[in-house]
Amino acid sequence: MDSTIDYGLAFTAGLLGSGHCVGMCGSLVSAFFVRMGDAGKGVVPVVSYHGSRIGMYTLVGVLAAAVGLALVSTGIIGKAQAILQILAGLVVIVLGLDILGLLPVRVPALGLPASAARHIFASAGRRGPVWGAAVGGVMNGLMPCALTLAMAVKATSAANPLEGGLLMASFGAGTLPSMVFVSLVFGRLGARVRGLLLKGAALVVIVLGVATLMQGVRFFDVMRHLPNW
Repeated sequence: MDSTIDYGLAFTAGLLGSGHCVGMCGSLVSAFFVRMGDAGKGVVPVVSYHGSRIGMYTLVGVLAAAVGLALVSTGIIGKAQAILQILAGLVVIVLGLDILGLLPVRVPALGLPASAARHIFASAGRRGPVWGAAVGGVMNGLMPCALTLAMAVKATSAANPLEGGLLMASFGAGTLPSMVFVSLVFGRLGARVRGLLLKGAALVVIVLGVATLMQGVRFFDVMRHLPNW
């Protein structure tokens, strides 16, 4: 049940973060397809681009969950998944507060630098409607984004890599409408509306962090009463 709720919250965060996605990546995505010319028209390049972008999110979720499980099993973070859940929840909350601008110091974004993404985008567009679009989507998925980072941190507390991948895939699916129709509908949103949507996404992220934190606290309370804890 908790996993289902998490997927729903991740999807909602992606959906509400649509304005942020457009503001951050919209111009790059539009320019990418413009450079492709006639090859960038039609369903195939769009499916290839966004399929690979969400595929990259999913892979990040799988790897994050695998890292989380490895840290728990080796005792690096503790002897129980509860500790990792508590830490992940705290980090996700901090990232949500950072998105809202409520922290005294901004959290550095992790991912592919925008300058490197632009360079790769420029060359990928010449590789054809399938391979070129797929490369562009992968690069888009690796660009620095606080929302994506928050979801990846949450994925470290997943019960298994599959759930971590599904969490990130749910987030990616939420961003899909705005990214597909970036130049048709969502691209017309003003900066104020995009800012309000981003704040809504940040609040969802904080809720997800609090839920993860509370799951960890409850699990920790159970585990500490077991023998040999």
